[in-house]
Amino acid sequence: MLQKLERLEPYHVFGREEWAALRENTPLTFAQTELEALRGFNDRVSLADIADVCLPLSRLLNLHVMAARHLNRVVEGAFLGRPSRASTPYIIGIAGSVAVGKSTFARALRAVLARWPDHPRVDLITTDGFLLPTAVLEARGLMRRKGFPESYDLRRMVSFLAAVKARMPALQVPVYSHEAYDIVPGAFQSVDRPDILIFEGLNVLQVVDSATRVASDFFDFSIFIDADVSVIEEWYVERFLLLQRTVFKNRSCYFHHYKDLDAGQAEAVARDIWQQINYPNLRNNILPTRERARLVIRKGESHAIDEVWLRRA
Repeated sequence: MLQKLERLEPYHVFGREEWAALRENTPLTFAQTELEALRGFNDRVSLADIADVCLPLSRLLNLHVMAARHLNRVVEGAFLGRPSRASTPYIIGIAGSVAVGKSTFARALRAVLARWPDHPRVDLITTDGFLLPTAVLEARGLMRRKGFPESYDLRRMVSFLAAVKARMPALQVPVYSHEAYDIVPGAFQSVDRPDILIFEGLNVLQVVDSATRVASDFFDFSIFIDADVSVIEEWYVERFLLLQRTVFKNRSCYFHHYKDLDAGQAEAVARDIWQQINYPNLRNNILPTRERARLVIRKGESHAIDEVWLRRA
């Protein structure tokens, strides 16, 4: 018990009801139909999660964005003695394991933040677009290290985030296809000076070494989506089995060769992938970054968010 308390000491720890109360009068403007469009495979985010977790978080982030803009005006005007330029984009990093639900959470947070009149332009980029193409990973013997830090074009990722902060227009990010399991040739997502950028991925809080710039150098706020490792493994297996019955049936799917496995064989494959690839990445690269986050969101076995840790100011 003492060890747990020491680990949590840098954070204010809120139960779900305590956190939900911090929403105050922030309105819920979501409809169930909108929520369905945000869900990913096997994610069970609800309107209650939006109301109890995302709305208080959006209120907190709105305060942070307004404070950052005020500080920018003070520095530009009072200190540098020049007219304040347009506000620098506010960047939010979201990290967490495969299958923990971070992509669905990021989409929900984007939708909620975009409803605030102070910052209506909210973009969402995932680190998948910065994965090295399959041909490169194969040539380097990294296909079974996909998702590990070395499987990304880190230089391109950092250059993109630096350009966002510099308010460079019409930036392009490669598009990744989960079905093809590869970067889509010639396809790009455009980012053009947003008010807020949400940057979501497995290792976005990773530190390489003190001499190398990393993604988190550009974050104004960071969030880690967390759950017990054994629970995440079960979610991963459930998602794999669902995909095996649906998306894997498509001939264009990289995992098409798994389509005819029976349920037992498919589960065995899923657990092997988890144990050989996803769990080592979580243990060695992702979990060690959790306590670098400003906010940790803890999910229970039912996928509902049970606890929120907010780093003390």
